[in-house]
Amino acid sequence: MKLYRLNPGHGLAGLTRHEHDEPEPGRGQVVVRMRANSIGFRDLMVLADNYPLPITPGVVPGCEGAGEVVAVGDGVTRVAVGDRVAATVFPRWLDGPFRRENAAQLGTGVDGVLTEYALLSEDGVVHLPEHLSFEEAAALPLAAVTAWNALTTGEPLRPGATVLTLGSGAVSLFTLQFAALAGARVIVTTSSAAKTERLRALGAAEVINYRANPTWWERVRAVTGGRGVDRVVDPAGPLEQSLRSVAAGGDVALVGRWLSGAAGAAPVDPALLFSSAATLHRIATGSRAHFVELNRAVAAHRLRPVIDRVFPFDEVPEAFAHCASGGGFGKVVISHG
Repeated sequence: MKLYRLNPGHGLAGLTRHEHDEPEPGRGQVVVRMRANSIGFRDLMVLADNYPLPITPGVVPGCEGAGEVVAVGDGVTRVAVGDRVAATVFPRWLDGPFRRENAAQLGTGVDGVLTEYALLSEDGVVHLPEHLSFEEAAALPLAAVTAWNALTTGEPLRPGATVLTLGSGAVSLFTLQFAALAGARVIVTTSSAAKTERLRALGAAEVINYRANPTWWERVRAVTGGRGVDRVVDPAGPLEQSLRSVAAGGDVALVGRWLSGAAGAAPVDPALLFSSAATLHRIATGSRAHFVELNRAVAAHRLRPVIDRVFPFDEVPEAFAHCASGGGFGKVVISHG
């Protein structure tokens, strides 16, 4: 079988293709014939060795993938040969709050899914919504689970609530789709006038260009009648403006991208933290339970992820280069054909 391996800190030069024997499942394990993967900003951080979790040299990269179970080991009961499944990013994080003992992540500390055949724990896979292709399903494990976690942690999101999500990256696009399904009014920031109509077509009630409105929190306050939003999903920052945008008693979900040293990670005045009267939640992807819940919603509403571009498996380096170039809209997907 073909697979990719990673030497972190060397960029695209550290991403190399190899051949290896197909794996055999042990007790509690399954072999998945991968049919599609997706990549994003997180994978670029791993390539650059600029990631908060340790990266094993030579690891098989990639934490997002979908495929078909082709073999199961002794004691496996959750899935069977022929099932369509996706891998969970944190295979040991099944439910509840995130804990250090569940921090093993695909594609960093343990082998990931940029391979033709992946050996996975049966606990680390979930069934796919039937209406999705493998390419669409591969877009879910990271960005969609993160967005779902960000919207469901804290106070319940009720119909008529107002949600602000920052930027038009994959997490924000899923946030927009999920929040709109829940009956929320969604406000999105972007720097691209060309993306405004696409965001509106996905359900955005308001789109604010943060280049044209550098103090965009003022615009958020204006379009909410001075009240502010009930929830901010913030993968981009600045946190100061998110805190100025949220209503008293609201929630701000800080997505893991902050750890990359984004501009929004600058220190915040404690007085602003206090006066915002908001609750801050740290969001680092989500558990298997989050993934199962979002799949139910995706299936019920027949939601489809936004795909930017699809590359063949032999062109993984080109897919990474495209991702790094910026300017896309939706997930970058790799198809195994």
